Amino acid sequence: MTLQMFDLTGLRALITGSSQGIGYALAKGLAGAGAEIVLNGRDTTKLDVAAKTLADTGATVHQLPFDATDHHEVRAAVDGFENDIGPIDILINNAGMQHRTELQDFPPEAFEKLLQTNVASVFHVGQAVARHMIDRKRGKIINIASVQTSLARPGIAPYTATKGAVGNLTKGMATDWAKHGLQCNAIAPGYFDTPLNAALVADPEFTSWLEKRTPAGRWGDVDELVGAAVFLSSKASSFVNGHTLYVDGGITASL
Repeated sequence: MTLQMFDLTGLRALITGSSQGIGYALAKGLAGAGAEIVLNGRDTTKLDVAAKTLADTGATVHQLPFDATDHHEVRAAVDGFENDIGPIDILINNAGMQHRTELQDFPPEAFEKLLQTNVASVFHVGQAVARHMIDRKRGKIINIASVQTSLARPGIAPYTATKGAVGNLTKGMATDWAKHGLQCNAIAPGYFDTPLNAALVADPEFTSWLEKRTPAGRWGDVDELVGAAVFLSSKASSFVNGHTLYVDGGITASL
């Protein structure tokens, strides 16, 4: 009976930025829990490869290419999918980017791009999907935050600002939408071996620092985010709202 609380059979999940990295790992993980998957990205070639690979595991997979930073494109894509295919029961706002430069030299155009990709996309896709969820009086929204939601590091101040905003936007979503039957939460990954962190993974000095700084003493594996995603997507989290769940090997717990 307890395990049935985590069963996602019969539910459909849209994951933005899911052609690779954390997004793809979460899509694969939710599929393993029974969910039907809607992959999203802007690069249709990469999306095709990801969809085929996931479908080969036995998952039911759809592709929904759109630019998550374009409000009108997002709305048209989500409304069209809901009308033509069916409801989106779970949304994971995963699309994101990084840019590393000392703050005094940070290009303003890079700052604007970070805001659009990491924050505005959460608003655009969250609003478009939530409008349908509200009508149905149910739905799960998970925003991908970061340890930078609560911590800062040199060279990534604007990224830190965007992830702080994601944490507070998650609280705002819960505050406005819980009364309509939605649960809106965030997952804050620590340092994971992903394409976004490739330069850091390849840097022996940074890896050495990370291993000493993190109580678990290592980089995270993207599959270690799946349990948190399944929990927040399932009935097991029916009274969890506005929460940011840190999956970080203990890095935010220690000095």
